[in-house]
Amino acid sequence: MPLDLTKHFVAVPTEFKLRNNTGYSWKVTVKLMNGRVTLDQGWATYAAVHQIKIGYMVTFKLLTPDTLKVIIFGDDGIEVVNKCGKHDEAFAAKE
Repeated sequence: MPLDLTKHFVAVPTEFKLRNNTGYSWKVTVKLMNGRVTLDQGWATYAAVHQIKIGYMVTFKLLTPDTLKVIIFGDDGIEVVNKCGKHDEAFAAKE
């Protein structure tokens, strides 16, 4: 995540919801490491289910203090729209 992301918070949340282009939100935990915000538990599952590959670009837009809009672009620069099917109830909830 960008270094200056922390300037938007009085205290960085311990959890973010990642909202994708299918209308679902995934919960991921957040860690502060060496002054950087990193996505922790839940991110690996999100990346696998949404088939994020090396060479893809992932953008994050802060929607609310605990929600990030995620847009995934393939290596051809075109937005990837993954209908990821059944979401694991532990990670996702329909908004």
